[in-house]
Amino acid sequence: MDGWTLLIAAHATGALLALVLGAVMALRRKGDRAHRRLGRVWMVVMYWVVLSSFGITRLHPGHFSWIHGLSAWTFVSLTMAWRYARRGDVRQHRGWVLGSYFGLVGAFLGAVAVPQRLIPRTVVSHPLWAATATFAVLLVAALVVSRSGAASTASPARRPSRRSGRSATSTGRTAWSGPRSAATVGSSTASRSGSSACQGSPSR
Repeated sequence: MDGWTLLIAAHATGALLALVLGAVMALRRKGDRAHRRLGRVWMVVMYWVVLSSFGITRLHPGHFSWIHGLSAWTFVSLTMAWRYARRGDVRQHRGWVLGSYFGLVGAFLGAVAVPQRLIPRTVVSHPLWAATATFAVLLVAALVVSRSGAASTASPARRPSRRSGRSATSTGRTAWSGPRSAATVGSSTASRSGSSACQGSPSR
């Protein structure tokens, strides 16, 4: 199709995927294992969208535009969000993530609001192709969400086995220390009996 290159198609696919995954994370529970897995995938996709945008200069051929300034800001906000997530600062992490997502939404609106842009023209001239591509991205997003949730629910099932292993080891140590304690008590009892016998012999 006219106007589409491999870079533009990959960039648009990543942008749509990031939009969907970001919306899912905004609506679901925060802080669990599935959220962290989805967040890692979302950040990787977002970095791809940001970096690939610098290779696209269709708005002003041969020159950067305001969208690239938004991309630079999104790169900074993504990095700050990742940094605060590593530090465990939830409030700062949430703020920078929201800034990154709103930047993505702004760029998306700029790409679809003008009828002369590539995406609106494709939707009008090739609606079946646009619908198929959108469905494929939604399918990938559903698969990512499903796999993240399945991995998070499967992970805790392995933890009891580790605990039970530690408990068994601890039980084994307790069982092993039992005879030593009994021997110690026995020797102590014998020594007390012997001393009582020695104390009782002069009276005879």
